[in-house]
Amino acid sequence: MAVENIGHIKYNFERKNIMKLKRQFYNRPTLDVAKDLLGKNLVHYSNGEILMGKIVEVEAYIGAIDKAAHSYNNKITERTKVMFGPPGHAYVYLIYGMYNCMNVVTQMEGEAAAVLVRAVEPIEGINIMAHNRYGKSTEELTKKQIINLTSGPGKLCMAMGITKLNNSMDLCGDILWIEDSNEDNVFEVVTTTRINIDYAEEAIDFPWRFYIKDNPFISKK
Repeated sequence: MAVENIGHIKYNFERKNIMKLKRQFYNRPTLDVAKDLLGKNLVHYSNGEILMGKIVEVEAYIGAIDKAAHSYNNKITERTKVMFGPPGHAYVYLIYGMYNCMNVVTQMEGEAAAVLVRAVEPIEGINIMAHNRYGKSTEELTKKQIINLTSGPGKLCMAMGITKLNNSMDLCGDILWIEDSNEDNVFEVVTTTRINIDYAEEAIDFPWRFYIKDNPFISKK
């Protein structure tokens, strides 16, 4: 979708229950879920408004073997317990004391794994997203500001109003969910290593980051 055309799709609530991803989608190997999330739409129904973006970049985290995961070595804490819960729930945490990051819990209950949503392409509610991120209207944004609107995990959460209040929320519910797109999503998936995990020893080299090739909204080329 061209940058200048985003934000003009009127959401149809009648398609929600048809298109919304079911629990079994998430109850699969994390790497499979991560790649299959690309092209799907992340939706937040907030204050009577729909905020929606196409998922264009993700990272996978598997606690049992992944030193980059909060749940590495199956460590259960108050923060990570949602990762051990049923699949298809949101894991939202704070980084640097100021930015929220949203993850999708995957695999069967008891296996700590999740997929970080790193970037989305704005589709619906862009005026609200612009206000949330910049305190401006869409018309006041430069093309660069539009590109940067949701091109990172903290950015997309700020733009879409996703906070710690959404932590552990059921993605099969009616507030925060992921759904299939009704677009003809044909794209090439790029596989690479993850970002900003220099502390993670051998996990630095895990090829667990996936993004849509040439999409302008990814966080880092």
